Amino acid sequence: MPNYLLYIAIGTIAGLLCGFFGLGGGFVIVPALIFLAGFDQITAQGTSLAIMLPPVGLLAFMEYYKTGNVNIKAGLIICVTLFLTAFIGAKLAHYVSPAVLRKAFGVLLMLIAVKMLMGK
Repeated sequence: MPNYLLYIAIGTIAGLLCGFFGLGGGFVIVPALIFLAGFDQITAQGTSLAIMLPPVGLLAFMEYYKTGNVNIKAGLIICVTLFLTAFIGAKLAHYVSPAVLRKAFGVLLMLIAVKMLMGK
């Protein structure tokens, strides 16, 4: 399958899951880029960040906003702090080996999964 068809499939699935579950696309896109498209961990992360800017930040937000399911104050505060600190995480990622970064990402996913399954 040509890469562009794979990228369309990844984008479609990630978009549906992001809109449906309200999760950041990185949890879908990063593993898909690694396992399906053959990206290394850090390139998958950087690509995921570039992808997420327009589509999730605008269209999915508008859908939730229309139904009154957005806390604007919390969103603005988190947005500003994310904006001011995400570059630190990106810089730190370049000092960690791809293998360690990949394992750390996997552990994070498992911890989140356990928390979600166990409830509050």
